[in-house]
Amino acid sequence: MPECRQWRRDLRKTPLRSSAFCSILRRITLTLFRTSMAFSQNLRGIAAILVATGSFVANDTCMKLALADAPPFQVLVMRGLAAILWCLPVIYFMGLIRHVPKAFNPWVMLRSCSELFAILCFITALAHMPIADLTAITQISPLVVLLGMWLLFGEKVGGLRLVLIGFGVTGALLVAQPGGAAASPFAVFGFLTAAGVAARDILSRKVPPRTPALAVTFSTLLIVMLGALVLSLLFETQVMPTLRHAWLMFIAGFFLMCGHSFVFMAYGRTPARVVAPFNYAVMIWAGLSGILVFGQFPDTLAVAGMALIMAAGLAVVFLEGRGGKAIPAVAEV
Repeated sequence: MPECRQWRRDLRKTPLRSSAFCSILRRITLTLFRTSMAFSQNLRGIAAILVATGSFVANDTCMKLALADAPPFQVLVMRGLAAILWCLPVIYFMGLIRHVPKAFNPWVMLRSCSELFAILCFITALAHMPIADLTAITQISPLVVLLGMWLLFGEKVGGLRLVLIGFGVTGALLVAQPGGAAASPFAVFGFLTAAGVAARDILSRKVPPRTPALAVTFSTLLIVMLGALVLSLLFETQVMPTLRHAWLMFIAGFFLMCGHSFVFMAYGRTPARVVAPFNYAVMIWAGLSGILVFGQFPDTLAVAGMALIMAAGLAVVFLEGRGGKAIPAVAEV
């Protein structure tokens, strides 16, 4: 960036600037330069959100592999421990240790409890459902956020957004297929996950604005790990972790930290209206994971439902961005 500013200063100091032609040429060149810089910045933001969504699915994939021979809440405890071991060094090297007490702010803690509810529902469903179907159902959470803001706070939604919410829910029902041969009763937990994520995102608006993202992440990891530990001790038969479990959770913790870091990079440097549509790449990543890792192919109705959820979500992103409002985030659990 310093070289770019020096280049612009040199361009303004050129001896030909008195010429009308050179003045026009200079303006065109500067305009093209600014456009190329903005385009490059947008590409970096899009790349970051694609890496983030892929990282979240990689984390979910590792957890589903571990669920083959370990109970779900114990898996969450192991993943939480691994993620905290990744998180603390990052906080230290970024000089954010002094901000750790902010992780225990009441609003941050309440937000983390909503995340705990969402993740407990998600891990329960993940143990019994195809990863692509579950991921698709959870992606109605931005639509649930709009509905919640309307019902709880009277925020204006409008008829078109309500129709889009209806389309998104319809798409989720097509994926879940209640009453069908491919239906899973655990799809209910997918809908509960979406509700928990929506509550988390609504509560995020109450978090003090100067709270670092990593402090919020640390609070979430800690609350989820402790909550899962209590439930695991109360309701599950513990299994002795193997080296395979350790490696899977170590990798899952790494991808979880990568996901949160790249989301922060994407939204911190690129306009939300540019980045938000690419959040729905998470459904593509989840589909690839289901096919390549688990050999699970979604049926025609499920694919149609995924397409409907994605279309409704993208339409909401477009409407919110055009209206200058905050764009609801895609579910990350």
